Amino acid sequence: MTLATARLCDAYAQEAHFQIVEPLFKSYGAHPVFWGRISTLKAFEDNVQIKTVLQEKAEGRVLVVDGGGSHRCALIDFELASLAVDNGWQGLLIYGCVRDTARLAELPIGIRALHAHPLQSHQRNQGDHDLPITFAGVNFKKDHFLYADHDGIVVSDRLLS
Repeated sequence: MTLATARLCDAYAQEAHFQIVEPLFKSYGAHPVFWGRISTLKAFEDNVQIKTVLQEKAEGRVLVVDGGGSHRCALIDFELASLAVDNGWQGLLIYGCVRDTARLAELPIGIRALHAHPLQSHQRNQGDHDLPITFAGVNFKKDHFLYADHDGIVVSDRLLS
């Protein structure tokens, strides 16, 4: 599938199932264009559950993490992003920060996050997996679809062509 979020907006923006993510996110992975079925995780300043989820085989999926928009530590680093690549994840959308950005840029995965931060997150093993989460003006739900490219990020409750 050739992806262009602008064309998706032209075709679907007036439909109720279609949402456009506020333009808050920077691209960090080697693949700025990606799409897939959503898995969600709510994890504030704690990446233990993120690692657990990324250990799952996930061909064609995108992990959407509600990190509360925290700018006090990074939820994703090179090790976790490499784990995502190894297990077939197509992308990561992080409402929080990442680190190891020079190395992330070499990985064949889409990564969007608010900013970079050098401090590693806490290790408390707290988080909620595959529950609806809301940030950046969008309601993210398990098994909905996320599409990202240079122009932005859109979400739909069904597969778009």
